Amino acid sequence: MKPVSSKPSPAITPRGATAGPAGGPRARRGGGLRRLRDNAIAYGFLAAGIVCFGVFSWYPIVRGVLLGFQQVTFAQPAQWVGLDNFRRLFDDPLFITAWQNTGYFTLLALVFGFAAPFATAVVLNELRHGRAYLRMAVYLPVMLPPIVTMLLWRWFYDPGSGLLNNALQLFQLPPQQWLESEHLSMVSLVIVSTWANMGTTTLIYLAALGGIAGELYEAAQLDGASVWRRLWHVTLPQMRFILMVTLLLQVLGTMQVFIEPYVLTGGGPDDATVTVLLLLYRYAFINNDFGMASAMSTLLFVVLGLFAAVYLRLTRGKG
Repeated sequence: MKPVSSKPSPAITPRGATAGPAGGPRARRGGGLRRLRDNAIAYGFLAAGIVCFGVFSWYPIVRGVLLGFQQVTFAQPAQWVGLDNFRRLFDDPLFITAWQNTGYFTLLALVFGFAAPFATAVVLNELRHGRAYLRMAVYLPVMLPPIVTMLLWRWFYDPGSGLLNNALQLFQLPPQQWLESEHLSMVSLVIVSTWANMGTTTLIYLAALGGIAGELYEAAQLDGASVWRRLWHVTLPQMRFILMVTLLLQVLGTMQVFIEPYVLTGGGPDDATVTVLLLLYRYAFINNDFGMASAMSTLLFVVLGLFAAVYLRLTRGKG
């Protein structure tokens, strides 16, 4: 009788298979090649995005800043002039007027355009029926092309047969020169801008209101808090971060107002609605002075950048 050997019998492997421990050199080599291929594909997509962003975003910014230090016209090649464009800007009497008008527009837009979307969102959030249709109605102006919106409001403001003056006549009130009056023209532009752009902000506020826990309102109601106290002590604190972000975005957007004064008033009457971007447009495409226009855009970029930095610094940790 043969003694039983204690030596384990060799493993039987199928024909064509290579015996070897799991995770051996060949397996590790295959995994490394696979990771390298995946990383190469990922970095390829990332590089394409960076190239597109650099070509279509950063390059125009850098080129625009450089043009601010050059004399650029169609008639002659660009010439380096240093700070001459900025000196001519400060000597232009319309330069200060444009900044004052832009600041006035931004202030009025904060009074009307910042409060109106929030109030609309609060009202829509309290409704129980027809909210979807009303949300669509509020957002509808955003979907209209800007030029269509401007032409529609030009008819509203028409001093002869305009809708607003006809409404005033129903109440035995005198008609107004909405776009021809130095005192009413800027307010009229702010109303148009608020109506055309408040839809997006309203939807943002509605989304933020939907994220507030209902238990907070129930607790405040049990404590006997009125609607205004619930708004002040529950809604506003819970939406503080959203309100700060939308305030920053609104200031940055209204400081770049262009299409409203360009289409509705052309900067008049008596330059009462000339804004920074409208003056920049005149420098570039009417006076054919792209150096001045680029210098103006550089100053606007610096002012908005400083404002954003200071605002974020002051509001850090308050959200």
